[in-house]
Amino acid sequence: MTPIGPIGPIGPLTKVCGMRDAENIRAVERLGINLMGFIFWPHSSRYVSAPPAYLPTACRRVGVFVDATIDDVRQHMADYSLDYIQLHGQESPEYIEALRTVCGDSIATIIKAFNIATAADLAQTKPYEGLADLFLFDTRGKSVGGNGSKFDWTVLTDYNGTTPFILSGGIGPDDAEQLRAFHHPKCTGIDLNSRFELVPGLKDVSALRKFFAELNR
Repeated sequence: MTPIGPIGPIGPLTKVCGMRDAENIRAVERLGINLMGFIFWPHSSRYVSAPPAYLPTACRRVGVFVDATIDDVRQHMADYSLDYIQLHGQESPEYIEALRTVCGDSIATIIKAFNIATAADLAQTKPYEGLADLFLFDTRGKSVGGNGSKFDWTVLTDYNGTTPFILSGGIGPDDAEQLRAFHHPKCTGIDLNSRFELVPGLKDVSALRKFFAELNR
């Protein structure tokens, strides 16, 4: 499979999150994305309670957890053959250390998500340097992800950490030009979700295809 990236100044990772319908999974996978996210938080409108009839084979599978027990993460890793673990709650650095100890080499990549509104919020990443493989910067909002609104990306000029990050939070069909203009040496990709949905958990494949074409123009 030929990945979409690199995307201008943005890195090569393209992640579509909140998937759960088998045929929609197939269609989105065929667009050539790198990562596909499955949400295992029961309070999410995109919650995946059981494996769909089809899971992607041509892109990496990301399990999204919110303050889950380590046993729960381990079980989902086995049930879904997860390649990435995304922690989107208040998981501590000690939690990540314990997760790596318990799961060992079965965890390929850990993404730690942070809710960002101002440059001051970037300080919360420092204790996680060297523990998470990637950070994900999402919009601070009422919900845990999937709020559909962007934060001010200019605050990321103050991020001087060593961990690469994925840009998330309300990226929509009309944001390709703004993304092409966005530069940060540690930005390794983008995360798409609610702004590309027909209903929660079902992506608009045509909108995604058009967006990627514009992004790579």
